[in-house]
Amino acid sequence: MPSIKVAVIGVGNCASSLVQGVFYYKNNNSSQGLIHDVIGDYVPGDVEFVLGIDVDARKVGKDLGEAIFAAPNNTTVFYKDVPTTGAKVMRGRVLDGVADHMTVAGERGFIVAEGEDPSQADIVAALKESGAEILLNFLPVGSQKASEFYMECALEAGVAVVNCIPVFIASNPEWEARFRAAGLPIVGDDIKAQVGATIVHRTLSTLFSARGVTTERTYQLNTGGNTDFLNMLDRHRLSSKKESKTEAVQAMLAQRLAEENILIGPSEYVPWQKDNKICFLRMEGVQWGNVPVNLELRLSVEDSPNAAACVMDAIRCCKVALERGEGGALIGPSAYFCKHPPEQFIDDVALRMVDEYIAAVPQAAE
Repeated sequence: MPSIKVAVIGVGNCASSLVQGVFYYKNNNSSQGLIHDVIGDYVPGDVEFVLGIDVDARKVGKDLGEAIFAAPNNTTVFYKDVPTTGAKVMRGRVLDGVADHMTVAGERGFIVAEGEDPSQADIVAALKESGAEILLNFLPVGSQKASEFYMECALEAGVAVVNCIPVFIASNPEWEARFRAAGLPIVGDDIKAQVGATIVHRTLSTLFSARGVTTERTYQLNTGGNTDFLNMLDRHRLSSKKESKTEAVQAMLAQRLAEENILIGPSEYVPWQKDNKICFLRMEGVQWGNVPVNLELRLSVEDSPNAAACVMDAIRCCKVALERGEGGALIGPSAYFCKHPPEQFIDDVALRMVDEYIAAVPQAAE
């Protein structure tokens, strides 16, 4: 089978877990931890990384297989024997991809590499030269201008996109139309975790509704010690993140909650947690006879590996779409793998849509 050639913007913890996983599954005959073992005849080991883009001096110029272990990355190393990939990490364009406080955070933050920002022509040329088919956006939350810059590069270079962050591209009708017109598939926006705070919250919200319990109030607070949580200390960068996570839950409720009755978002940066994310979730509702029912849950997960399974499936769905000559947002995969897709569906419906898409017999969602 041919490989799936992938370029990565942002060589952080999520990229590290994804790259480690490709070689883990390539060298271990196991489907444990995968949502789908095979998609379009492609297994995880068929992914080939051909280009990395970052701005940190500790990563720029290195092979991707080395750069994923450089500071400030602090996710779990579950496969340390990542070989040389042949994919170099080039210096990217900064724009709003680096919050001001991140450059004064020492080893925990970013050390911006010296040199001039590359032009759009430089990035497009690098994408074309690498042979990339799919571009992954792993930029920090709040990177609106930087994401839009790289989306322009993707369109000009003719590569598909998996938009893993809460900058709205696939769910923006104007951007989606441009990818559709170019015949380029896109999955987005804002990747869900395999079993994370959002999917658990959505599932419990659906359960309450299905069992006749009216949800009156809910919150989801998260803490972590990776660069994602450090970046989000700048609350001005959080508007799209909060919208993405909030709408993902609101869409599963029988009735939308008023703004004052729902709070979903990051709470605090705790350095010693590293890449471990802890979610504190509470739901308050009423059941039979208007009697109160309250639920509290604590979820602890390693944040970046938790996203990798969804990203891996999204990559392979994009590859299938490229082979079929399809462009624009992939509705089923976006709904199942992302928090803020163009269309929201209950997760079991979205999963069925993904399975039908993979089997090439898509049907209308109920």
